[in-house]
Amino acid sequence: MNKISDDILHKVEKPIRYTGGELNSFYKDKNEVDIRFAFCFPDVYEVGMSHLGTKILYYILNQRKDTFCERAFAPWPDMEKLMRENNIPMYTLETKDSLKEFDFVGFTLQYEMSYTNILNMLNMADIPVRASQRVEDDPIVICGGPCAYNPEPLYDIAEIFTIGESEIQINELLDMYQECKKKGLSKKEFLREAVKIRGVYVPSLYEVAYKEDGTIKEFKPKYEDVPAKVTKAIVQNIDEIDFPDKLLVPYGEIVHDRVTVETFRGCTRGCRFCQAGMVYRPVREKTTDKIMEQVDKLLKTTGYEEVSLVSLSICDYSDIQNLVKSLIEKYKDKKVGVSLPSIRIDSFSVDLINEIQKVRKTGLTFAPEAGSQRMRDIINKGVTENDLMESVSNAFKSGWSTIKLYFMIGLPYETEEDVVGIADLGEKVVAEYFKVPKEERKKGLKVTLSTSIFVPKPFTPFQWAPQDTMEVVKNKIRLLRNSIKSRQISYNWHESPVSYTEAVFARGDRKLCDVLVRAFEKGAKFDGWGEYFSFELWKEAMAECGVDGDFYAYRERSYEEILPWDFIDIGVTKEFLIKENELAKRADVTRDCRIGCTNCGINTAECFKEGDCFENAIFN
Repeated sequence: MNKISDDILHKVEKPIRYTGGELNSFYKDKNEVDIRFAFCFPDVYEVGMSHLGTKILYYILNQRKDTFCERAFAPWPDMEKLMRENNIPMYTLETKDSLKEFDFVGFTLQYEMSYTNILNMLNMADIPVRASQRVEDDPIVICGGPCAYNPEPLYDIAEIFTIGESEIQINELLDMYQECKKKGLSKKEFLREAVKIRGVYVPSLYEVAYKEDGTIKEFKPKYEDVPAKVTKAIVQNIDEIDFPDKLLVPYGEIVHDRVTVETFRGCTRGCRFCQAGMVYRPVREKTTDKIMEQVDKLLKTTGYEEVSLVSLSICDYSDIQNLVKSLIEKYKDKKVGVSLPSIRIDSFSVDLINEIQKVRKTGLTFAPEAGSQRMRDIINKGVTENDLMESVSNAFKSGWSTIKLYFMIGLPYETEEDVVGIADLGEKVVAEYFKVPKEERKKGLKVTLSTSIFVPKPFTPFQWAPQDTMEVVKNKIRLLRNSIKSRQISYNWHESPVSYTEAVFARGDRKLCDVLVRAFEKGAKFDGWGEYFSFELWKEAMAECGVDGDFYAYRERSYEEILPWDFIDIGVTKEFLIKENELAKRADVTRDCRIGCTNCGINTAECFKEGDCFENAIFN
């Protein structure tokens, strides 16, 4: 066990990131378990500790008597410097042991710009960053999460990728590992067995050939018993799977410091830019009774005074009114607040939000995504300007005066008129405030417009679309800034070099792995943090590896091209995604699945055994 001295911790910005010992941590005798699993989040502690998926898998793995799962987070540069100077390897919070001492080192892939932190954490534990250079005694590196739906840029970093929802899959994998150990099989032999599990991808068992133009000619397994398609793992009934009855409670503040409970998975809306809305289909809800039961346990075991109900679109939960009112009524005397993090404009209910704000009042956040109705139809957002105006008017009448609106710029088929529409929409929100009589509205109006830059993602109708060039994006941001006239409106925007690099890796192939390693060797880390991102460094890495980033970010793909992730089956068909992209070009909308099936393919998919969308059983 490493002794992390007080002398070192006194010198860093936030020592609690590195101490462990939080309430509800798991502690086991490491000598009494067969499998040691280091669950790593490749970002700073405050971000990783806010991630619900990490908490679920930490809990599930530690329910196994044969397994001890521990946590590790990327050390901030001040701590990394001291660790390297004092020969302290990358360690877990529970035992303070080096990652090198574990059987599995797992990383969750939430964001492409955290990839260099994965390499840095491995390097700090003296684990070779390339899978092809590891030996029998090195840990098996396993990656999962949303970015694993295109694993290819990390093909020689992880031995295993888990595609889909991991709650059941991870137990199957560890059971198989136990069997292989008992038989005395090698790591390579275990990997050959692991691909038999649904959603498990082992890159070393596949080979890729390229055409002269740089596109993929062929992607195939090296052996006949290795599946040509990797089908995502899916939890059929989320009411029945393990969910933590206690959550880790940090000593200091984290990004989302509250009880977090999942209400349902999937989405019926079909926004054409949204990867999560496609890969997490179909919708599967928890019952209200189950949610109430889980909230009750977690409040008792954590001491928190706020509950966040999470999903891709929380107001689409079929029993949302009853759920929120039941929670407020049950915990009103204890002053427990309820928050809904993802409110859709068309499902906004002032009565519902007023119910929530009885405990504590906050600002309101909406995501129209686009400024013009034409653009909202292109992305299939399914909301109108009238929806927004009605929502903000009701909010202003109910005492709100702080509104945040989120948009994207650089969407496919966007014009300058669509960009100016964002400013126009902000001005109309301000005008709506002044329509409310003075005696009815609260003083101090503040409207914040925020824009992020569109990044085309795998398994969306826009996966074939080019990203706007940085020059075009800069011009659009300048146009939008100059179009805002009201003093009550403030505007926040993201820098385009980060979004460009994200796009390169989001749609990258195996050639990007060399770029990633080279960028790390040149010092790249915490690339999602503005103060540490260096675009010059990434450009140098691409040039040195003979890789043209524009080929991945700015190039429109044909429907016939083999995409790096085409070997993955998410249940939604490629034909459906093509049809949706064609509808986008005409600004035609597709109805919500709750109104009627849109034939995306999930209800007949191999990964979904129910044979019909669970969602239809609720709404139809």
